Amino acid sequence: MDGRYYTQKLSAERLRRCYELAPPRVRRYLEAEIAHVLDRVAPSDTVLELGCGYGRILRRIAERARRAVGIDTSPESLRLAGGPNIGLACMDAAALGFCNGSFDVVVCAQNGVSAFGTDRRTLFKEALRVTRTGGTALFSSYAAEFWDHRLEWFRRQSEAGLLGELDEGRTGDGVIVCRDGFRAETVGEKEFRGLTRGLGADARFTVVDSSSLFCELTRTRE
Repeated sequence: MDGRYYTQKLSAERLRRCYELAPPRVRRYLEAEIAHVLDRVAPSDTVLELGCGYGRILRRIAERARRAVGIDTSPESLRLAGGPNIGLACMDAAALGFCNGSFDVVVCAQNGVSAFGTDRRTLFKEALRVTRTGGTALFSSYAAEFWDHRLEWFRRQSEAGLLGELDEGRTGDGVIVCRDGFRAETVGEKEFRGLTRGLGADARFTVVDSSSLFCELTRTRE
């Protein structure tokens, strides 16, 4: 999907509303994903979140880390994302304006690997470039077994006018398609492995809460 959809149509208060509409099972998934991220953040860490939106996860990271930095392509979302111990920048996750090895942990959660609509291999390279040697880069997508709950959530967003009408004929097999151009895919372990091959990082895969698939990379070389 073209990442401009989020910047132009689904940012700031509209994005916040999407999460407010989440049914109970989806809320559990969202909390489990945050908990998994926070378990990998130490009090001494400087953490970068890619696609921080209105700060839903970033503020939780800022409570745990030495410093939290969030980037997003939507200025409107960034205006809502600030808080104590937080730095913000309007920036493309595939062209980061940070020096090599600037962060202990880099986080790309909530299926950002699909939502950004950018070249995924470039996204991984940039995330690892700004991660220090021995540091961690975390990427998440949806677990296959979460499909029914995910589809219910996106139907609620569509019915509320936050997304276009779902194209039921093209929606399925992990892909959600709306008639206004919105398209949300998932990334499975096989694709994650292909994306990370040869990047100088050890990869580990974890399914959390039967809802998120995490790809956790430890940078092993400069």
